[in-house]
Amino acid sequence: MKKLISEKFVKQSIIKWLFRSGWGRNLEVGELRDQGVDIRVKNNKVSRFFLIETKGEGKTRQVSESTFVHSLGQIITRMKTGGTTRYYYGLGLPELSAKIALRRIPWQIAKKLYLIILSVNQREDVIEYDWTSLKKFQNKKLKN
Repeated sequence: MKKLISEKFVKQSIIKWLFRSGWGRNLEVGELRDQGVDIRVKNNKVSRFFLIETKGEGKTRQVSESTFVHSLGQIITRMKTGGTTRYYYGLGLPELSAKIALRRIPWQIAKKLYLIILSVNQREDVIEYDWTSLKKFQNKKLKN
């Protein structure tokens, strides 16, 4: 039986990826029981923040589906409007939940909300899916 990917594993994998990708300043990490976003970080070069909600892997596909929906609701309720600072938003999810997100979040919404899907696998690899990636994925699915 394969080991489930925990929320802590997802969070740690994404933090390593963030530092390699130029998002290292002012890193704030919430614990499992904390209120607010799980990861808040500022870009090293420009005044932009990245707010990320993370979730672990569910035991069944239905739980993974529910996990995705819950994480989407959480990040939407934390979105900021107005102001001069642009915020990017992310869902940090295990591979299976990320695949559900790729199918279910319209790319137009991801573009409008600056929403990025971060898929984490067992090897701690993080794959970033921005709105252009979602568009390619969804258009490919429509053609098949």
